[in-house]
Amino acid sequence: MKTKSFLFLVFICFFFNLSFAQNKKVKLQKLEKVGSHPFFNKKETFKNQQAQSQQKNTVPFQTQKGKDSTRQEEIEHIHSDLFQRKKDGNIYCEGTVKFAHKGAKLFADEVIFYPKENFIKAIGHVKLKNPDGSVITANEMEYDGKSERGIAQGNVVMTDPKQTLKTETLYYDKLSNKAYYNTGGTISDGKSTTYSERGSYNVSTKTINLNGNIRIDNDKYTVEGANISQNQNTKVASFSGSTYITNKENPSQYLYTEQGTYHMNSKEAYLNKNSRIHYKGKVLSGDKMYYNQNTGFGKGEGNVVLNDPKENRFIKGGYGEIYEKKDSAMITQQPYAVKMLEKDSIYFSAEKILAYQKLDSNQVKKSYLRAFYKARLFKSNAQARADSLSFNETDGVLHFIGKPILWSGAKQVSGEEIEAYFNTEKEDIDSLKVIRNAIAISKADSLNNKDEFNQVKGKIMTVYYQDGEINLAKVVGNAQAITYADDQNEKTKETDRIGIALSSCGVIEVLFEQQKVEVISCNIGAQSDIYPMSKISKEKRFFPNFNWNTKDRLKKWQDIFVDSPNYPETKYISDNSLYEKSQAIIEKQKAKEEAKKPKRKRR
Repeated sequence: MKTKSFLFLVFICFFFNLSFAQNKKVKLQKLEKVGSHPFFNKKETFKNQQAQSQQKNTVPFQTQKGKDSTRQEEIEHIHSDLFQRKKDGNIYCEGTVKFAHKGAKLFADEVIFYPKENFIKAIGHVKLKNPDGSVITANEMEYDGKSERGIAQGNVVMTDPKQTLKTETLYYDKLSNKAYYNTGGTISDGKSTTYSERGSYNVSTKTINLNGNIRIDNDKYTVEGANISQNQNTKVASFSGSTYITNKENPSQYLYTEQGTYHMNSKEAYLNKNSRIHYKGKVLSGDKMYYNQNTGFGKGEGNVVLNDPKENRFIKGGYGEIYEKKDSAMITQQPYAVKMLEKDSIYFSAEKILAYQKLDSNQVKKSYLRAFYKARLFKSNAQARADSLSFNETDGVLHFIGKPILWSGAKQVSGEEIEAYFNTEKEDIDSLKVIRNAIAISKADSLNNKDEFNQVKGKIMTVYYQDGEINLAKVVGNAQAITYADDQNEKTKETDRIGIALSSCGVIEVLFEQQKVEVISCNIGAQSDIYPMSKISKEKRFFPNFNWNTKDRLKKWQDIFVDSPNYPETKYISDNSLYEKSQAIIEKQKAKEEAKKPKRKRR
């Protein structure tokens, strides 16, 4: 039994040694054509390799200019536990192997050295220490002393004083001091982690060029794109192609661009192509943009659009600023805003437009829109102009300040201030409140061109809408009305003018119905008289502050962009013939009466 056991043990040892020898032979046979990889060919330039790397996994490097690439220095064997020179002159080393070349030191478990080609292949726990302080570790490594290029494979880790690169295959060039990977790589520096399918790293300049499914993570933001160049010294990243910068705490807040730069230390982004800033449910876009993620300040230049889907409103202009922490924005350079309703839209314009949100006294957040200097508004059933306007979009209250005029249908309303109240459910004007020197004017008969106008005025006026049109006006304080009184023949249906009613009282209510205006109540010191057309002069048919305006009225939404559309003023025909005839008769009668009086004779 002992003899059989001993023979069995001898057989196992023989088999193990044979296998080990065969493995060595296989390793030697693997590199019969040393340096056959295209990467070791110095003639391959950076541009050529870069163009091919996407398809053939070749490597984008070229020999650094100004260095003598023909000068060679032999790779030097420093130490190994086992040193064997083969018949072909190649050397096999094993156990604590150490080689050196031009200041770089290579450590490995096994090394196959080809002196003629100045080429080595290292296997097992491979470590390459470069003079610049960078270190590469891998399972295997090939290094060409002629081109000073190497390929590291299997659990590759490249470290320098500032960061660590991990990948499966790494190509590096000592002359240009660059490294490249195309098998997916992760770069970390303690503050951020970067992943990309392909990347090149310039050890000297600490510049990384990344391609394919790039993701950069830090404690607050994530950057995703297709082509990013990043400088590890300045911490500036440059983008080309679709790129997203997303807030980790609130992913709905992010930046998008197709060309730009991002300063990772200051959290500043400069966006130059098809760019957008998404914040608090809003989107700011423009040709050229800037955003500071620390302060929440952003700005856009050229074709700026601020879109607020929640308010169904967007603002356009040539320049815009946003203040994320205050939830406010400002648009200038021919700005205009459009609030989209279900059946209509409201168009605003001014020299400057502000949009912001703030809490009211009940701590309810409300949205506001303010337009300063030459404010204009257009809606299908209402148009207005004023020096400025303020719109509480949440409550539906629109405030016009500074010589406001509002047109609605065939009617005009003006005063020192106008407040328009919207029915937020029906999305239409419900009523108006006109403050100080309020006056409402309507054409007595829109079918003719006579200068006949119904008018009502006073200190404060409330105007009520019905079915989208002005229906009733209630005036409080020094209320006065000038209304044309007509009578319709029931048989012929023809309308005869009776005269003009002059009314004054403390409170007056006027009903606007079709082409008629009727005083339905006149209270507190009421006084009302109807004068036939022959008994009232032209001057008494108009209030002193009568200001019917057809030149400045907006007829289409594009009119909001001009100070005045300057439409030709409507010329009205003045008919004072009945009064003039009546006055002529009166004067003639006076003359007759005067002639009958006895004349005094002088003595």
